[in-house]
Amino acid sequence: MSITQKIGHLAFATGVRRNPGGMLGHLLKFYAVLTACYTVYGAAFSDWDNLGRTIIFLCLMLVLVFLLIGPSENSNDKKPNAIDYALSALSFACMVFFAREIEDIAVRVTLFDALTPTYYFFGLAIILLALEAARRTVGFGLTVVVAAFMAYNLYGHLLTGPMAHGVITLMHLVDITAFTSDGLFGVPIQVTASYAFMFVLFGTILEKAGGGEFFFDMAAIFTGRKVGGPAKVAVMSSALFGTISGSPTSDVVTTGSVTIPMMKKLGYEPQYAAGVETAACTGGSILPPVMGSAVFIMAEFTGISYVDIAIASVVPAICYYLGIYVQVHLRSLKLGHMGLPEDKIPKFGAAIRRGGLFIVPLLTLITALILHYTPTYVALFGIISVTLAWLVNRKGFSLRALYDAVAQTTFNMVAVTGACAVAGLVIGGITMTGLAGKVSEFILLMAGANLIMTLVISAACVILLGMGMPTPAAYALSAALIAPTLTNGFHIPLLQAHLFLLYFAVLSAMTPPVAVAAYAASAIAGCNPLGIALSACRLAVAAFVLPFALIYSPGIMLKGSIFDVLVAIVSTVLGVVLVSIAAEGYLKGPLPVWTRIILGCAALGYFGPGITSLVIGTVLASIGLAPTFLARANGPILERKEL
Repeated sequence: MSITQKIGHLAFATGVRRNPGGMLGHLLKFYAVLTACYTVYGAAFSDWDNLGRTIIFLCLMLVLVFLLIGPSENSNDKKPNAIDYALSALSFACMVFFAREIEDIAVRVTLFDALTPTYYFFGLAIILLALEAARRTVGFGLTVVVAAFMAYNLYGHLLTGPMAHGVITLMHLVDITAFTSDGLFGVPIQVTASYAFMFVLFGTILEKAGGGEFFFDMAAIFTGRKVGGPAKVAVMSSALFGTISGSPTSDVVTTGSVTIPMMKKLGYEPQYAAGVETAACTGGSILPPVMGSAVFIMAEFTGISYVDIAIASVVPAICYYLGIYVQVHLRSLKLGHMGLPEDKIPKFGAAIRRGGLFIVPLLTLITALILHYTPTYVALFGIISVTLAWLVNRKGFSLRALYDAVAQTTFNMVAVTGACAVAGLVIGGITMTGLAGKVSEFILLMAGANLIMTLVISAACVILLGMGMPTPAAYALSAALIAPTLTNGFHIPLLQAHLFLLYFAVLSAMTPPVAVAAYAASAIAGCNPLGIALSACRLAVAAFVLPFALIYSPGIMLKGSIFDVLVAIVSTVLGVVLVSIAAEGYLKGPLPVWTRIILGCAALGYFGPGITSLVIGTVLASIGLAPTFLARANGPILERKEL
């Protein structure tokens, strides 16, 4: 292992994930179900104070973190040690303290009412527990980032120049961070403790009920017979499942365990098969109707309704998958890979009989969104409908299976909770020090008044922040640090600016060197995760340009006149197709380098603003494509196997 690999491993290695058996396993599962019931009841039915409900949720989850995840990757994977039990007990003690004091916390005046020694102890304890939880669940990478921000909060007054700020004592930091909604218990963890948890519960029940299998069957029926059928099934099934799960990593593990071996068996290289799955799963977080949990944080940050965000995301999400689909099609043509064998394709009628009822929960979600219910109630209606569909379908349904699904939801939320909690620490520190304004000044200093350069720098910053941390945390930090530059410095509308950041936060899941979705796929494919990440980025190359189209062509978000919307959609689709052809380097035969460069430039023209840009794109596309279509075909395309 090289020095770089060792450093990367040290930075992003997490604690061992335990699966305790015996009495401890049963107790943890029961505790997880109680936590889920508390969360759903608190979010959907109670009138409890939001701050108090969030504090108790975090404490409940921290109890699980230290018992389910060891302090290192070499820890015992069955039994917690004494330190784990001590940290878990301290987390429970914090919950008891905050539950008893929540009414006083709600009415106290921050920084005016002095912290008592007891308040100071438990406030500092919950901060340190959250940091250790993040280290175990996400790795040193995010923990070091958070620690650096906290160090800046405490010692930034010693700096000189524009980065300096006023004195912030440790008592001040604890008061703001642990006893208000501007720190540890800010927007990221509030969203996690409400409808994000409920949507994950919906997705877990759907998977347990057989919904993932039904989606796979539908993808196989509609795309399995086509050229490159196995890879196209992977794209479609991962998209369908990804919009429900909202987690690229869990999507890879779920659908990839079927699609990657299937593609390998039918002749695709392992790295390419895993790249297709990684790229397809990553896009699920931006595909309506559910999308990923980061979009719920976006709704809270911006005040834009979830429905409006989902509607604005429809066309860009379709274009994301169009780009992957085109490249998969062209690669399959180049390699001569046909569709699935007929005996591997389910019969439509049989598939509908087995799982057609799982269409109802999706229709329920869409209907509730259209009727403008809050995300909490949209998720609640989805949970009820998918449970009823499972009960009616009766395939594998039992109270024990439902119990296991509820417990699994809580277990699945452990890592996200740790990351979102410490993201709140950073956001609170940014607010205290005014760091967001200073970062904006720095970006403007680097890019000047050049919008495109500002967007490129912002995109790079988001991907850097997203290395090794979940999408919700990456977006939350980006929204706090970078969004003010786009909205205040360049007056970009709020929806466009935050969707731009959200898309790159999502893409960071498959961007080297730390591509968490690619690491999940590597375990199935048996090949290098870095190579998988590079393959995924090549397949999803159009996705790295689409966020810029959100800024320059707002019509793809269905904003503006019908004419503007149609022009934006058509030009974006053409741009996606052209950039995909250029990336794959194949169309009726291998394309020379100069043709690929011209087509790539033409694609940028279609993504750009105004008629002039479209004209330039059209001219370049004509120049690039003319030789291919004018040349005499050298035999049926499907018989050629040029590499």
